[in-house]
Amino acid sequence: QWQLVESGGGLVQPGGSLRLSCAASGFLLEYKKIGWFRQAPGKEREGVICFSPGVGSRNYAGVVKGRFGISLDSDKNIMYLQMNNLTPEDTGVYYCAAGPWGDCGIVVREYDTWGQGTQVTVSS
Repeated sequence: QWQLVESGGGLVQPGGSLRLSCAASGFLLEYKKIGWFRQAPGKEREGVICFSPGVGSRNYAGVVKGRFGISLDSDKNIMYLQMNNLTPEDTGVYYCAAGPWGDCGIVVREYDTWGQGTQVTVSS
């Protein structure tokens, strides 16, 4: 059974940093495209950032440029989302996702395996 489990969410002050983790089981992330998405209350799920290890491609939403980064620890089969200089607009439930090997885009339909989500709240 393919599974993704996120961790690391929480409450952080504006300007702070947070790192989310996403552990995979049942398959290897290095042979997939991987991505992070988020959903704010009352809004649709939106793509944040993605990475295709085998292809070497990355994409990200303009609003996170220079602030967010994605990485993969192949030995542990865990992907990470590093978030810096957080703002209240970054608040939402964050989901990790994996999709078939190939160039990645931050589009929901490209991904077929999803984590359960972890809440990130940016507030003073």
